This record gives sequence, C-alpha cells and structure tokens, in this order.
Amino acid sequence: MKNASPALPTVGVVVLTMGARPQELDRALKSLLAQRNVELDVIVVGNGWDPLGLPEGVRGKYLEDNLGIPAGRNAGVPHVAGEYLCFVDDDCWFLDDNFLETAIQRFKKHPKMGLLQPRITDPERDDDPTRWIPRLNKRTAIESSRVFHVGETCLLMPRYIFDETGGWAGGFWYAHEGIELAWRVWDTGHHVWYAGDLRIAHPVVDQRRHEEFYRLNARNRVWLAKRNLRWPFSWIYVSSWALIETARLRKEPGAVRQYFGGWRAGWRENPWYSSPRPKLKWSTHLRMMLAGRPPII
Repeated sequence: MKNASPALPTVGVVVLTMGARPQELDRALKSLLAQRNVELDVIVVGNGWDPLGLPEGVRGKYLEDNLGIPAGRNAGVPHVAGEYLCFVDDDCWFLDDNFLETAIQRFKKHPKMGLLQPRITDPERDDDPTRWIPRLNKRTAIESSRVFHVGETCLLMPRYIFDETGGWAGGFWYAHEGIELAWRVWDTGHHVWYAGDLRIAHPVVDQRRHEEFYRLNARNRVWLAKRNLRWPFSWIYVSSWALIETARLRKEPGAVRQYFGGWRAGWRENPWYSSPRPKLKWSTHLRMMLAGRPPII
C-alpha cells in the first residue's frame, strides 16, 4: 500500500475590485490560478460592481455599494476557506508560479511570522518607487526585514492571526489600513516580514490618483493613533506626522489645506464608537521600540 500524499496547504484568496480594470483583473486571476502545490478558494469581491464572467473555480461576491478598500476585503473573508488568507489587488499579478508555496514554507519554518509582504515591482520598469519598501531605512528592495507597515497590494497570513487582529479597519476607506493591520499582528506576539526575495508585480501609478488622498491620509493617521496607541505615544505620533507632512507639502497650499481638513476630521469623527478595539498592549509598544520602530513616527 502506497503512502498517502500529504495534503496541500489551503489558501483563501480575496481579490478586491471595482470592475474598472477588466484586463488587469483577468491577468491577476490567471496568474493566481497558475500557482502550484496549493489548494485555492478564490472569491472576487465587487465593490459596487457585480463580478460576473469569472474563470472556472473563482466565485464572485457582489457588494451593492462601494464600501472602501479595507471593508471590501473584510467582506470577502467569510466566503473563503483556508488555513491561510491571501489578499490581492486586481491590478497586481504573480510573476512566479511557486510564490504561495514558497511563502507558506516560510510560515511553517518561522511560526512567529504573522504576516508577509513580498517585494512589489513593475517588471516593465527599473524605477520602482521607494515607498513600496516598508522601512524607514529603505536600503535595497531585495533586502528582507521585519517591518511595521505593509503595502496592501498582496499580503499573506495565517487565518487564525487575521482573526486575532480583528481584521481590516473597515472605516478607513483608503489609506493606512495596512499600518493598523501590521500593528495588530505585532500585538498578537508575532511579527510582520517584508520578503524582498519574493515578488509581486504591480504597475507604477501615482498614489495621489485618489481624489481625497491628502485628506484621508491625515484623517486616518489620527484614527490610527486614537485607536491603537496609548498616551503619550498617540499625541507624539500624530504631531510628528503633521510636522513632516507640512514640510513636504509647503509648496502645495491646496494639499496643505486638504491635509489639515482631514486632520481636524480625524479628531472630531470616530466610526467605531459602537465597537471600539482595545489599544495595543504596552508590551507591544516596547517590542516595537526594541525592534527599531517606536510608534512615534
């Protein structure tokens, strides 16, 4: 009698889209379905769009209204099964057909790793933005390290850790939801890993293409601090970023006005009054400081 083959690792994949990039979505799904040695359960979440005409083996979840990016991702999670969760944007694609297999091997080898972001690259260019490297000290994009925020283009994590974090910060709509998720992973006692040797493709685009980029950037920065950081870290974090952004935008008065409009809104508004989360543990603040990224900037 032959030995039974080991079960393949299972991955629930949430692909978020508004339906405005059909060719890019098709490319993303083809590259996803080409992944080897994993068992996939894939759902395409249509944020205000009904995802029809999907490839065989891919299901759709229609959201009548556009809920924003983090809430849209959350909406897909209950509809996929898998020991691991993978979040994929509709305009990215896998360059290597063993990406998921290799990443999962890392989780098994390093059980304290709670979230993995690969290196984001545009294979048609040689000038990938440094903002895609989630470190203060950018060094080189291929150098791996522990990090404290992530680019949300493609992320992989064990499902139980996602559940422990409470999921994406749905009220953010857009901007900084990756920072909160990373901080919450650290708060579970795990760490977040930037894998510079694993690749995901994404075109270089202007991040300011979102109409309210500066306002949401500022508002969500305040919410991030109010929801997660203990005093005095919350005030120091918000103040330091306000100074940094003022210096960056000093030649763009319209952007400065939009930024401080969002800053004021962040202090006035709170979409989580009915369901607050506990702030990060003091031990997490200390672990972040000892790991080289105190939550003050």
